[in-house]
Amino acid sequence: MTILFDQFHLPKDIFEIVFSTDQQAITARMLVNEIKRNGGSLGKTEMSMFVKMLHTGTIVEVRDKKDASKLKRVTVSYSRRQFYDRILTPLKSMGIIDYDLYKKTYALSDRFNLALKELGTLWLEELKSMKR
Repeated sequence: MTILFDQFHLPKDIFEIVFSTDQQAITARMLVNEIKRNGGSLGKTEMSMFVKMLHTGTIVEVRDKKDASKLKRVTVSYSRRQFYDRILTPLKSMGIIDYDLYKKTYALSDRFNLALKELGTLWLEELKSMKR
């Protein structure tokens, strides 16, 4: 997954940086909120119920980008395969969500932060090598 951002115009929501479309960002935010509401993890059954809700389509209220004081209603709909391919797999591969094979649960993770720190360290090493 590629993350492109403008350091001078960073959005306030991490999901707007990580995902390329508004619908993907909204869906990822919904998933993270669902995990938080469930005490920090989702089992396979809870995840399946969440995906089923997305498959049937759900209406959510989000802040309007042009006028942050206004809320607008957006319909979010993903098939099971689309959700796993476009939302859950990237979140897992970036380290935002972990899957525990033994407990069969999805949980939020700090590995994303650790990976970004490692990237920063790589860049500092590159800068040092240029000065030699």
